[in-house]
Amino acid sequence: MGGWWNYMCPFFVFIVIPLLDWQVGLDNENVPDSQVKIVSEEFYYRFVTYIWTYFQIGFLLWAMWKIATYRFTTVELIGFIASVPLVTGGIGITVAHELGHKKPAIERFYAQVLLMTVCYMHFYIEHNKGHHVHVGTPLDPATSRRGENFYAFWWRSVSGGYLSAWRLEAERLRKKGLTPYSLQNRMIWYTLLPLAFGAVVAGGFSLLAGQPVFLIVFGFFILQSILAFTLLELVNYIEHYGIVRREIAPGRYEKVNTMHSWNANQLISNFFLFQLQRHSDHHAHAYKRYQVLRHIPESPQLPAGYPAMILLAIVPPLWFAIMDKKLDEWQHHHQIFVT
Repeated sequence: MGGWWNYMCPFFVFIVIPLLDWQVGLDNENVPDSQVKIVSEEFYYRFVTYIWTYFQIGFLLWAMWKIATYRFTTVELIGFIASVPLVTGGIGITVAHELGHKKPAIERFYAQVLLMTVCYMHFYIEHNKGHHVHVGTPLDPATSRRGENFYAFWWRSVSGGYLSAWRLEAERLRKKGLTPYSLQNRMIWYTLLPLAFGAVVAGGFSLLAGQPVFLIVFGFFILQSILAFTLLELVNYIEHYGIVRREIAPGRYEKVNTMHSWNANQLISNFFLFQLQRHSDHHAHAYKRYQVLRHIPESPQLPAGYPAMILLAIVPPLWFAIMDKKLDEWQHHHQIFVT
C-alpha cells in the first residue's frame, strides 16, 4: 500500500496488541488433565505451524523482491525494514522454537528451514542442548542477569550461543569418533546455508529485475535476519531476567522447574505467540505442545505481555526500576533464591 502503511506492523505489534492485552486481560485457564492427551494430538495445531514454514519462505521472497524492484522513499524503507523482522522473527522464530522441540523429523526439518531464513540455524542446537540444560546458571549465555541491560546481554547471548553450538556439535561428533572438521558437522552447514540462500535469491532477483541490486537485496536479507534474531534475544532477556537455579553442589544445580522462568498470561499476545509466554511450564516440560502449556500461578509473573515488555527492555532505566522490584517481591513472597 506504500507510504505510512509500511508502519502498520510495528503499530499493531507494539501499540494495538498491548492495548488489547490491557483491555482483554489474562487467560488463567488450563486444558483439563483429562483432555491434555487428546488436545496434544489434534492435527490442527500442528498444521498451523507447518503452514507457517511455507508462508514465511513466500513472505521473505516477496519482501526481497520488493527491495529489488520497488522504489522506496526513505520513510517507506525504514518502515518496511522495521516490519519484516516482526514477521520472520516475531512469529517465524517462535514457530521454529516450537517445532525444534518435537520428535517428528518433519517438524525438526521445518524448524531448521525457518531458522535458515533469519541466519540463526545454530539456535536449533544451542537452544535444545545448551539453553534447556543450563538455563538459570552462569553457563547459559541466554539467561539474563540481574542488573544487566539488554544491550550487554545481546552481545553475550548472540556470541556465546553461537560458540556454545560449535562446542556442543564438536562434542557430539567426538562421541561418534568423528573429527569436528567433518562435513557431518552441522555448524558448518548452519553457518553457510543461510548465506547461500540469501546470495542465490539476491542473485536471481538481480537478474530478473535487470538491475545490479545484488548487494542491496543481500544486505536487506542480512539486516532483517539481525533484527529478527535481536527480537528473539529480547524475548530471551525478558523470559529469564535475574532468575537463577540454586547451586546444590559445586557445578551442580537444582533441577529446572516452573519457578525458573517469567510467565505472562495475557490472552491476546499469547494467541499470537503460540503460548510462548507460558514459559515456565515450557522449561519444566519442554516436550509439551504449545496448545496444552499450563498457567502456573506460583511462577514469577511479568506485569505485561511480551510486546509491552520489549518496549520496556530497550530502555534500561525503566526496565530496572520495574523488574528489579518485581524480582524482590517475588523472592520475598516465595522465598526463592534470585540474584
